[in-house]
Amino acid sequence: MSKAIENLESAQKRAMAGRPSSGGFPYLAEVLRRAGVTRNVWTLPACQSLYLTDQGPVVVQGTPLVAGPADIASFDREALIAALRADQEGRSAFPEFLAASWRAGVVGYDVDLEARTVTYRGCNGEEYVEAYPLAEVDG
Repeated sequence: MSKAIENLESAQKRAMAGRPSSGGFPYLAEVLRRAGVTRNVWTLPACQSLYLTDQGPVVVQGTPLVAGPADIASFDREALIAALRADQEGRSAFPEFLAASWRAGVVGYDVDLEARTVTYRGCNGEEYVEAYPLAEVDG
């Protein structure tokens, strides 16, 4: 296992241990940023996550949301925002957030941990950008 993978997995464990149930994403993002992660790029529906870190890039392959050919929903900004708010308020788990984002026409998103923004993208160039607050993290 590479140093980049070890560092990423260690940071994810630290973040999950201290993450609040509501508004937990900014906490997770700050722990990852402090561990040297600069970007996290998600591809849906594959649930593939690319982490760009100061120790090298790491890819994580999650469980895909669909198998075989699938139609892509039209980009629905309001449905995406509803999915975001449900996640931010602790009313959904991460897999539910991913599925709701996919149903809202999101084919990928890019987390810029330096700028503290997330850019959600549809397949026809649509974008929704949301900033997230800096979280207080001990240590």
